Amino acid sequence: MKTLCMDSAHRHLVIVLAEDQEMHASFEAECWKHQSEEIFPQLIRCMEQACWQSEDIDEVVITDGPGSYTGVRIAMSIAKVFCTTMNKPLSCLSTLQLYAGMEQDAFVMLDARSQRAYCARYHEGVLMGEESIATLDDIREMVAKNPSHQLFGDCALIDQSAKPISLCEHFISLLPKARRVENIHTLIPRYLKEKEAYKVK
Repeated sequence: MKTLCMDSAHRHLVIVLAEDQEMHASFEAECWKHQSEEIFPQLIRCMEQACWQSEDIDEVVITDGPGSYTGVRIAMSIAKVFCTTMNKPLSCLSTLQLYAGMEQDAFVMLDARSQRAYCARYHEGVLMGEESIATLDDIREMVAKNPSHQLFGDCALIDQSAKPISLCEHFISLLPKARRVENIHTLIPRYLKEKEAYKVK
């Protein structure tokens, strides 16, 4: 099974070409507000490196948010057009899930602007509780109450250090947990903007 993975929802652009969960080519770099300019050149480079043609791709996996309003839509738009045109299945992972990977007791936070962050707890790729938005002050309390958690994402916002990760490797490890999209035409980004701030207990 040859899989194209793409994430453009936050600060990074991530592209992975994998066959049976073995990475053949990849690109991962911080491209804040430049994902749309970089995604096609880097995708072409990865395809050439792996010696793949577009018809070789069996499935596509993307992140569907939360994240930047424009960023989430970049990879999603490409994936929807490709999967519709080529009649290929499309699956999704959460952006927060991608940052957590298969780590144990992971707490992820990604900047949502206005002194808030998207946040969630994950354990071995499984969501614990819910994903939502919290104020930075609330997140400081969460982290203080749960010192055993591994921190991922934009932890500098609360003056904490995040664990170094490879988003490409996280994509590979999470492929079995990707959610199949039943109707590609109805797929929309998840922004979580409508939810209230919450506290992880």
